[in-house]
Amino acid sequence: MRKTLKILHSIGAAGITGAVLVHLVLLAFLPAPDELAAYAALREGIAGVTTWVLLPSLTLMLLSGLLAIAAHNAFGNFAWVWLKFALTLSIFQPILMWIHGPAHREADAARALLADPAANVVLEGVSAIEWGMLWVTLATCLANIVLAIWRPRWRRGHTVSRSSSAVTRRAASPGN
Repeated sequence: MRKTLKILHSIGAAGITGAVLVHLVLLAFLPAPDELAAYAALREGIAGVTTWVLLPSLTLMLLSGLLAIAAHNAFGNFAWVWLKFALTLSIFQPILMWIHGPAHREADAARALLADPAANVVLEGVSAIEWGMLWVTLATCLANIVLAIWRPRWRRGHTVSRSSSAVTRRAASPGN
């Protein structure tokens, strides 16, 4: 069970990171809104990435992380686990509000204008908030990955360094 949850958690983390990177690349190549057909096609692609990769990956990562904490009591004692959980929760709402939502609104607006050029719809283009939230989300994902690999020996309530715990283990061994 532990390995399965770890694999699912890693797949979720890779999915979020990949989706954010793809979103950033597509935004970098996004034409001006007056090139409506190309703009609409890329916006549809961005909306698809947020729907079919970003949100399922976020859900998978969050649920597998929670299940790992629940299934393995030792995880609850490590502060780095709770820091990862807090970081993931800190990007959950911004992903929904500032990445997924605007991606779909802009794709819908572009589709509406493509279908009816006289439609009363305004294309917003790329906003600084959209760029900013993508970069913050990417940085948070990378921080979570670093914490998962590094696994500092922080315990809830106090910090234990690797060198002091090694000294303690050697001093407590029966041969000394």
